[in-house]
Amino acid sequence: MGKTIGEYQEEIVEAEKQLQLLKDQFVLLQRAVVEQRPAPNASKEILDLTSENIKLQHRLNILNRAIAEESNKSPQLSNKMESLQDNLNDIFSTAITSAFPDLVDPPIVIALANKFGDYQCNSAMPIANLYKQMGKKLSPRDIANKIVEKLPSSPIIERVEIAGAGFLNIFINKSFGVNTLSTIFEKGVQPPNIDKKCRVLVDFSSPNIAKEMHVGHLRSTIIGESICRLLEFLGHDVLRINHVGDWGTQFGMLIAHLKDKFPDYLTKSPPISDLQAFYKESKARFDQDPEFKKQAYACVVKLQSFEPDYHKAWELICNVSRQEFQKIYDRLEIKITERGESFYQKRMEDIVKELNDNGYLEEDDGRKIMWGEQNVGIPLTICKSDGGFTYDTSDMAAIKQRLHEDKCDWIAYVTDAGQATHFETIFKCARRAGILKSHHRVDHVGFGVVLGEDKKKFKTRSGDTVRLIDLLDEGLKRALDKLQEKGRHEILTPEELKAAQESVAYGCIKYADLCHNRNHEYVFSFDKMLEDKGNTAVYLLYAYTRIRSIARNANYSPEKIKEISKTCQISVDHEKEWKLVKVLLRFPDVLIKITKDLCLHHLCEFIYEISSTFTEFYDSCYCVEKDSSGDIVKVNDGRMLLTEATALIMAQCFDILGLKPVSKM
Repeated sequence: MGKTIGEYQEEIVEAEKQLQLLKDQFVLLQRAVVEQRPAPNASKEILDLTSENIKLQHRLNILNRAIAEESNKSPQLSNKMESLQDNLNDIFSTAITSAFPDLVDPPIVIALANKFGDYQCNSAMPIANLYKQMGKKLSPRDIANKIVEKLPSSPIIERVEIAGAGFLNIFINKSFGVNTLSTIFEKGVQPPNIDKKCRVLVDFSSPNIAKEMHVGHLRSTIIGESICRLLEFLGHDVLRINHVGDWGTQFGMLIAHLKDKFPDYLTKSPPISDLQAFYKESKARFDQDPEFKKQAYACVVKLQSFEPDYHKAWELICNVSRQEFQKIYDRLEIKITERGESFYQKRMEDIVKELNDNGYLEEDDGRKIMWGEQNVGIPLTICKSDGGFTYDTSDMAAIKQRLHEDKCDWIAYVTDAGQATHFETIFKCARRAGILKSHHRVDHVGFGVVLGEDKKKFKTRSGDTVRLIDLLDEGLKRALDKLQEKGRHEILTPEELKAAQESVAYGCIKYADLCHNRNHEYVFSFDKMLEDKGNTAVYLLYAYTRIRSIARNANYSPEKIKEISKTCQISVDHEKEWKLVKVLLRFPDVLIKITKDLCLHHLCEFIYEISSTFTEFYDSCYCVEKDSSGDIVKVNDGRMLLTEATALIMAQCFDILGLKPVSKM
């Protein structure tokens, strides 16, 4: 009995590990030769390594060909949508390493084709340059021919054509495209296969207790939620953590004010629902009254010693804030678990002792500091001169807790770009202390500020920070105005109108944020957000609703479409049908790309491309034929299947972005 694909893949993993070790040795020897300090017997070692490299490459080629042959026998190996880009990379990697076994890590360059073919392999010219550096002359055209000769058979590729100086134009097999999309009708939209499922912690939103959430928290909350949704869809184990500011000097100030104003707070719940006003009152006293300031500092000490009365006051204040935060999270459908700075109090004490005992801390004007790299950049302040802790202390305690207690493989911190240097230093110090290991992944997911239409930091007319709750209310009002302007209130039931209003309001706010590269600033404009043309949430939500209405108007229920899919195939005869299929097939590649840079605008651009390509298809290819009286004469089942596949993939994209489409709008 032959080996399974899984067994072949295990052999490949082991062979690739051995190959990487050889490559590392090979590079070191080459570097030694270049620097004119050859190791003893360097030339012989290079020859031996080259020989071993060729043998291993040959073994990998055999294994990859075996997988390709097994795949050809059974094109539908899983119910998942496979990554076309990854598959093409594997196929051309097999061909290139087989054709040129003397190259270490040859370039595999696969790109979407602009005009000719569906994809393009552009490896020939960089390979020719590598040989030129080695003193060998090979034309890109000859290299392209050798690659084609070594291509393994694959159900993905229909044909490959050599063009120009050595470009390889790749044409995707239509049967593969149809078979891949057809899995959706039975199993729904499935995530692509990924190499490794991780335990991921996403740190996002993170408002401060006793302060209202404002527009500055908007981007972290929206971006963080979408990253969580994406990673959960891909099968990762995701911890959604709200690292709220719930510890420190300001709580001494708030508790002292609470004790003075409501001395019976332990037995009677104080009326402090307006925490913003309460905070301002206590801050004014703190700034103006030296005696009150002393009381506040004394309260901090007692709180951090966990004295019951002070801890009760702290809990009261935190609970009022939580209730206000939750109103916003509920409206935006944000799921998050609070784990504030207070959670790390004991761990901060432990991390300070650990870093000090291991010689990582230095004295600096009474402070204890830690360098990521000796005297490079800005050090962390692990202890203040009065012995107090800082954000640096809590972040060092947090990264250790997350990696060593939560056993996370990957942490993503979603904060504004201004904190990039801080997190870079945290990561360096964690590596230096042996907390952050080479197998861990950490990302600072930075973002630009939100600007008003005057291109200045977004504020109210009076110059105050915009409260997030006010922003959501304004979105609801404007969304309703937009729907009424289009006469939707005359067509939709009150329940449908409310659902459409919330879909548009919250959807446009989220999408306007996510469709921009998060690294850049963006201008917040309700007028632009609510436009029904171009790459906006309103346009896309309308487009999705129209696509859904095609099946509804033809009396094709989801159950009926599923039944049809068993006997009928997606139609790809017309060029616009095949163009739409090729766009939909890129869904896994877009998701995999986002996992690398954590930029959600790739997904927004993809949905917009789906919608635009669907419009081209619908304008050219009838799905439902009607007579002059409006009665249905004929329904094209193959096109109805393509319409349904489009709607299902769009719906999954919306879900990842946190948008909530409605069936009627």
